[in-house]
Amino acid sequence: MAVSRLVVRSAKARDLARRLARRENRSIAEIVERALEYYEICQAGREPAMSFYARLPPQSGTDLDLEAIVDGSREIHKGIKL
Repeated sequence: MAVSRLVVRSAKARDLARRLARRENRSIAEIVERALEYYEICQAGREPAMSFYARLPPQSGTDLDLEAIVDGSREIHKGIKL
């Protein structure tokens, strides 16, 4: 099975990736993957989970108390019969 490859034509990017990989004791592929994941989170508009969940109740109009629902359906276990 062939391994997919990423070709970097920028000498500056290649040198930076090599330097970071050497310093972090990781492979160049790991450095590039982590950098792209960070870029996706910061620059591509991916919303953090905390702000997403903070925005949900006003949009949906209902607020569920999950603890109350779980506590309401709990029953005391009487134990095993011997």
